[in-house]
Amino acid sequence: MREKIKRVHQQFKEDPKLKEAASRIKPEWSVWGIGGVVLFFFLPELITAIWQEPLIHWTHQHAITEPLAPLRQLYSMLEEMFRDGVSWFNIGMGVLLLGWAAKAR
Repeated sequence: MREKIKRVHQQFKEDPKLKEAASRIKPEWSVWGIGGVVLFFFLPELITAIWQEPLIHWTHQHAITEPLAPLRQLYSMLEEMFRDGVSWFNIGMGVLLLGWAAKAR
């Protein structure tokens, strides 16, 4: 089994299409690349950590008073998301992307 995994890993390392796809999604080590990672992965979690209670209250009020059913459902889902708190997956993904960008610098 280990040999099979090593073989598949080697095939992935040598695949030119996979290398091209990885180079496209890799953030650049520039102000825009780092700023994009911070903006999309760290800033929402920071906002949730700081203003969690007001966000929960705001979404709950809209979930109750919204006249359109799809929007009520959306606000309910947002309320549930804010109740869960900070997403450690997003923070971990941001750290990995920053590490990946810094590695090839």
